Amino acid sequence: MKRYKVQITDRALSDMEEIYNYIAEQLQVPETAMEQYNRIADAIETLDAFPERIKLMETEEGRVLELRQMPVDKFSVFFHVREGRVIITNVLFSSSDIAKRLRDS
Repeated sequence: MKRYKVQITDRALSDMEEIYNYIAEQLQVPETAMEQYNRIADAIETLDAFPERIKLMETEEGRVLELRQMPVDKFSVFFHVREGRVIITNVLFSSSDIAKRLRDS
């Protein structure tokens, strides 16, 4: 089976830290924050095998950028598949204005 190298951009790491900090500090449940962080990280790790199982986004921007969106609980992991690599670009709260947040990043 072909394996892909998974790379997480600084932006995506920052997104994950923001998620962790919000849950740990604003909601004051650090245990839940760590569990959520780990669930997202574990889901990202699965992309080393057959990342194409996640379909391309149906928006025009998504198609142009060849961006894929993988749901993880109430969050979405966005990534490209390029030249044997999976590049994680963003991790966002699924109910946020995703189109705007992707344009701004």
